[in-house]
Amino acid sequence: MDKQKAAADILAQALPLAPFEGWNQQTLNKAAVAAGYKRTDAIRVFPGGAVDAAETLMRSYNDALVNTLHGYHLETMKIRTRIATAVQLKLEIMEPDREAVRKIMALMALPFNCTKSLRHLYDTVDTIWREVGDTSTDFNFYTKRLLLAGVYSSTLLYWLDDKSPGYENSWAFLDRRIGNVMQIEKAKAFIKSKLANY
Repeated sequence: MDKQKAAADILAQALPLAPFEGWNQQTLNKAAVAAGYKRTDAIRVFPGGAVDAAETLMRSYNDALVNTLHGYHLETMKIRTRIATAVQLKLEIMEPDREAVRKIMALMALPFNCTKSLRHLYDTVDTIWREVGDTSTDFNFYTKRLLLAGVYSSTLLYWLDDKSPGYENSWAFLDRRIGNVMQIEKAKAFIKSKLANY
């Protein structure tokens, strides 16, 4: 059995089930059978159960984001526009599965899944920064990712409950959050320049 193909097949069948039944072993078992596999194949493909399946799905969204961003001329954009574009594209990629993603957020919010949730958040913001051209290796490397983690996670939660046409309220929220971060960066630069004079 090609585990990579089986994982994709099972996830494709699990996505329409998850909004109603959640992410759990029963959902994966049903999805495996619907995809033409045995129930036990769900465990073989996702030995960690629903969390493994959720992580695999979320990684696929990041991979799709990278592929999508390659079609944009990011170098012609200002940095805040690059970030806004990347975050918006990530949410648009997930949009067909929004209710399933909502269930993933609930699953990953459980205390025993926090480490994996934080790891995925880091992978997402690191992917975005790398794709928009960040080459920092100093302390800025970490501060940029920490700040973007706040922007991305808060925008994701806002978007999950957004009922505005075309999610226009979410994009306005995203723009405000990035604006707040830019103000922080300007303040840091100002303080650094002042300290340099002493």
